[in-house]
Amino acid sequence: MRLVPAFPAPSSSSSSSWPWLAALLCAALLAGCASGPRGGHHAPSSASRSAAYPPLTASQSDDIAIHALGLVGTPYRYGGNTPDGGFDCSGLIGYVYKSRAGRTPPRTVAQLSSFGEPVGIDEIRTGDLVLFGRGRPTHAGIYVGDGRFVHAPSSGGTVRLDPLAGVYWSKQPVEVRRP
Repeated sequence: MRLVPAFPAPSSSSSSSWPWLAALLCAALLAGCASGPRGGHHAPSSASRSAAYPPLTASQSDDIAIHALGLVGTPYRYGGNTPDGGFDCSGLIGYVYKSRAGRTPPRTVAQLSSFGEPVGIDEIRTGDLVLFGRGRPTHAGIYVGDGRFVHAPSSGGTVRLDPLAGVYWSKQPVEVRRP
């Protein structure tokens, strides 16, 4: 097997600039490794996700579902993330996971699509996330068992419990994530 260098070898005419370029590249790599994620709301990579959060226990998954069910009826509020102020769908998920499992999921639905691990719909269990939408997800909820999920659906509404097999939701593409 022949290895091909990522950078061409320095020619005699550029040999004085090669050490400068190598030092600049090393400095950029070190700076990138030393800085944390911008904004603090990015999902961890697959490798760091498992290191940051061990799998949920059955007890944590059940506690997440019970707590989510207890929030049914809370008013919807765009950007909301507390029971007193109301919830949007990702705010509801963040609040429940942080308070019951000590986990801070990403803040947006699009970012939730890389949180945890993908699970087949036939393997869904209590506490899993359900994400809806074609391509990039646009809505999310928490699966609570018996084919139902809790979510904050829309302006003017409240947090509610809906069946995945309902008229509207059964027609939507769904992705399941297990944090």
